[in-house]
Amino acid sequence: MTDIQTERQIAGDLLEIGAVTFASAAPFIWASGLLSPIYCDNRMTMGYPDVRRRIRDAFVDRIRGEELRPDLIAGTATAGIPHAAWLAESLDLPMIYVRSKSKGHGKESAIEGPVKEGQRVVIVEDLVSTGGSSIGVVRALSSEKLVVVAVLAIFSYELQESEQAFSEIGVPLFTLTNLGHLLDVAALAGKLDDRGAQSLAAWRRDPWQWTRDRREKEGSG
Repeated sequence: MTDIQTERQIAGDLLEIGAVTFASAAPFIWASGLLSPIYCDNRMTMGYPDVRRRIRDAFVDRIRGEELRPDLIAGTATAGIPHAAWLAESLDLPMIYVRSKSKGHGKESAIEGPVKEGQRVVIVEDLVSTGGSSIGVVRALSSEKLVVVAVLAIFSYELQESEQAFSEIGVPLFTLTNLGHLLDVAALAGKLDDRGAQSLAAWRRDPWQWTRDRREKEGSG
């Protein structure tokens, strides 16, 4: 399949298995404080062997197509771990995972698994929103003198904030699908009504302004 076919196939998979929830009337709250009329839970993919195999194979194709040549696959805790494991197994490469923060006991490590200075690492994420957690993992690995060659993610909300973050840190982000493809596929499948589509379009243009408008509306209601 072409890249676009793969992106649309995986977007369709996420919709089909119920990994995506649209909620314009009762938006979700992110850790950043941002309100969102959509939630993507890629942990759902673990329960569908055909879907997770397509994701794994698409990751393999992207690594080979971009000539990333990793020595090591790193999964982000927790949702990136299973996909990193399946990918590492397929490529016959060692794998580690990275916690969001160091443990408070034992060796107090953020990185779990053996690493060697100078190893080329590909990070596997389930999704990217603002990019903050991914950048934290990049910095944790870089502090151990590992070379992060790319971050791979199943899905991206395509927020400008994340694009800027990856640009500033100098690490490329490659995703298997994104919000644009997801909305196109959802509209064609009749899973998104006009009101929902309009709300998502406004959120996509400026999610922080959408959040402010929503909070003002709730405050005056």
